[in-house]
Amino acid sequence: MMRINQLAKDLGVKSGLLIKKCQECGLGHIKHHANSLTGEEEGLLRSKLKEGNTKEVTINQEKQITIREKSDKKTIEGSTTVTKTTIKSAVGKSSAAAGTTTPANKPKAASTTTPANTPTATKKPSTANPTALKDGRRVPAWKHKAREGLIKGRYKDVTRVSSSPKKSRGTFQKPGKDISKEKKTTPQKEDISKITLEVPASVKDVSKALGLKANDIISKLLIDHNVCATINQTLDNDLIEMLGLEHDVEIELVQAKDIEDEILFEDEEGSAEDLKPRAPIVTFLGHVDHGKTSLLDNIRKSNVVSIEAGGITQHIGAYRVDANGKSVVFLDTPGHEAFTSMRARGANVTDIVVLVVAADDGVMPQTEEAINHARAAEVPIVVAINKVDKPEANVLKVKQQLSALDLMPEDWGGKVQMIETSVVTKKGLDDLLEGLLLEAEVLDLKASSKKLARGVVLEAQIHEGRGVIATLLVLEGIIKHGDIILCGQAYGRVRALYNDLGKDIKEAGPASPVVVSGLSDCPEAGDKFYIVKDIQNAREIALKRQRKMREISLTGRQHVTLDNLYKKIEEGQIKEIKIILKADYKGSVEVLKKSLEELSIKEIRIKILHSGVGGITETDILLADASDAIVIGFHVVPEDKANQLAQESGVDVRLYKIIYDATNDIEAAMEGMLEPDKIEKSTGKIEIRRIFKVSKLGNIAGCYVKSGLVTRNSFVRLIRDNVVLYDGTLSTLRVVKDDAKEVKAGYECGIKLSGYNDIKIGDIIESYEIHKVARTLK
Repeated sequence: MMRINQLAKDLGVKSGLLIKKCQECGLGHIKHHANSLTGEEEGLLRSKLKEGNTKEVTINQEKQITIREKSDKKTIEGSTTVTKTTIKSAVGKSSAAAGTTTPANKPKAASTTTPANTPTATKKPSTANPTALKDGRRVPAWKHKAREGLIKGRYKDVTRVSSSPKKSRGTFQKPGKDISKEKKTTPQKEDISKITLEVPASVKDVSKALGLKANDIISKLLIDHNVCATINQTLDNDLIEMLGLEHDVEIELVQAKDIEDEILFEDEEGSAEDLKPRAPIVTFLGHVDHGKTSLLDNIRKSNVVSIEAGGITQHIGAYRVDANGKSVVFLDTPGHEAFTSMRARGANVTDIVVLVVAADDGVMPQTEEAINHARAAEVPIVVAINKVDKPEANVLKVKQQLSALDLMPEDWGGKVQMIETSVVTKKGLDDLLEGLLLEAEVLDLKASSKKLARGVVLEAQIHEGRGVIATLLVLEGIIKHGDIILCGQAYGRVRALYNDLGKDIKEAGPASPVVVSGLSDCPEAGDKFYIVKDIQNAREIALKRQRKMREISLTGRQHVTLDNLYKKIEEGQIKEIKIILKADYKGSVEVLKKSLEELSIKEIRIKILHSGVGGITETDILLADASDAIVIGFHVVPEDKANQLAQESGVDVRLYKIIYDATNDIEAAMEGMLEPDKIEKSTGKIEIRRIFKVSKLGNIAGCYVKSGLVTRNSFVRLIRDNVVLYDGTLSTLRVVKDDAKEVKAGYECGIKLSGYNDIKIGDIIESYEIHKVARTLK
């Protein structure tokens, strides 16, 4: 007795297959792998399994032979072809082998199912190797698999790509592809002799243009040129050209096109017909509590002082007032500091300055500072003598003090309008408006309203509910709802537009103060704004300005100092020295001022922007920053905040205890700015005695040095009949065939003039040198 699972283990098959065969043989009681079989049932089942295996082996053998036959005909050239007789003999041998293995006690039912001419023999694995051909040559497994793939239609052709046939596994090509065409050939690097590069250029730009790695250029800069650079650092033009020469490449530097100028100034040119008169822009300046805002309050018939904290102006206000059919725009600033800070950013928007002086106080220190700030801005001044209604008012004293500051009244024969005003009695308000309109007519102020709007930011703030709110002053053009605005480092779209009275308007023309919202960031007072057509361009320019401001903040703005004064004059940036003078006593101020002004000469002029008594304040540093001036202190020191501001802004502050030290330093700086005197000194005379004509070089002069000497670097002039025909330099100087540095009197030499060939025997060549002698103010 043997169980199904034991028999399956002996035969190497699964128990489920044996149970199925038992059902086919009529053994219906076998339904589980634990059922037992008798000896007869076991023998019947074994014979049934052997018969089935023999049939399967025969069918597989026929399929393999057919595959080899077809693949040999298609892919293997020159190989032995398997004929039909070979196949029949192979099948016959298989059948004979199968007949020997059939048991004698095979049932008749099983033998009748197989035809007599059907091959039923099983071939031994050693003799039926599917990878062996008839001639005994072994076919690799990959080719055998490829033949099967050919039958199934997966591949059209097989290509073996290998440099080493023994180690190669081979690759297959899919239909429609050609491996030879797919091979990528590495392009040869072209020899570049000349390239064009836009400047300013960074290390990354130069490496890309030269086709080198950035690390290689950084290493070369550090080792050969002692320059420590990063990949994004901008290189000097001379350094870029030198790098090109070291790699045998000529680099042509081209200035990059500034997209900002192209976009912002594309409609700069306009016809004269588009220009129309505009309202003047007037700024009120003066000492604290002299009535600037109260005066402006009465002019525009509103109450602004009650809104301000403590009755002192905290922000810049812009108002438009109509008078006699014309308009005037007033700017009320918190002192002249804000006026100068706007001018320091390039926003000199004021046309006329109204200097407010209280009749009871007279000229105060801030009044004098306001005058100097207005003169530095080069704008006309109209004086309003306020508070004339007070009993202690003294108008005559005020005029005398102003005339001492070179502000001569018109009734005294000067050119400055001085109008007496009073906020209490309303005296002189209309006269002040008429005087401003008269001054505007003299200035002939005009602007175009057909251009894209542009102007200046007066102030800006961040509102909790409305976002960034900016007060703008339109200088020309028209600003409308929905316009794309570029304002300093901010950009956006005009979402809301209000006038100076807070009313919502649709558009505003030239010389109009407006309030807008919709900017991406809060701009600074004094920033210029432009209306552009494309918001993408506005975004690019704003980001570019942010990067530029970051670079400036890292490098710092360079002001004029006594140390770089000579360099500035060489670059043509300066022809005068602006000075702010502070001293401990009024007498010292006058002496220093007179001594410094006496140093002025024709080429260089000294201009005292402001002078006063006391320490150096923030206002002095701010004025120097805006005007690019030097601050000189005599027996005074700067305040802590002023000193910090000077260091941040780069203003040169000089402190002295002796007057002559100050004058000597200024004199030395000015002498460095003077062009040196050029003195010419003759070094020798040479006579041309023979001329040699060389086809590629030109005419060579065979000369004799009559007196002095001639050097390779000498300047020469060719003289014929006492007439100078040529004045230049030497191209070559030789003795026989050797180059010479100098040739003395009594020797012969060969000379080639640079770019000149019209020489004759008997001509005289005079050599000379130019010596530069430093000039002094004395």
